[in-house]
Amino acid sequence: MAEYAACILGLMLAIDMNVQDLLVIGDSDLLVHQVLGEWATKNTKILPYLHYVQELIKRFTKRESKHVLRIQNAFVDALATLYSMIQHLDKNFINPIQIGIHKQPAYCAHVEEEIDRNPWFYGIKEYLPK
Repeated sequence: MAEYAACILGLMLAIDMNVQDLLVIGDSDLLVHQVLGEWATKNTKILPYLHYVQELIKRFTKRESKHVLRIQNAFVDALATLYSMIQHLDKNFINPIQIGIHKQPAYCAHVEEEIDRNPWFYGIKEYLPK
């Protein structure tokens, strides 16, 4: 259901932006094939989502879907997970998530030794039962 909800939000955003040609890229074979009508939907809880997606898709003049491996779609999968975790009184509203794109990855390649010469986990280790 979270992937359907994320798909609906994406389609609604595209409609608000007056997009006419739509390319949907997804990692869920099930969702893509259900929306295209190629696979049946057995879960009755998903049917309202499916019908709504099919209605939204009709608003585009040209539409195409492409399947990618889940590993190539980790960012979208994370957004779908975040959406499923957010509870809002108005079901048609989601708080905006600010996303920044950086030119290079942010990581720490070197951790300096503590002044007291103890390892980084020393303080935590003291609280663990022996």
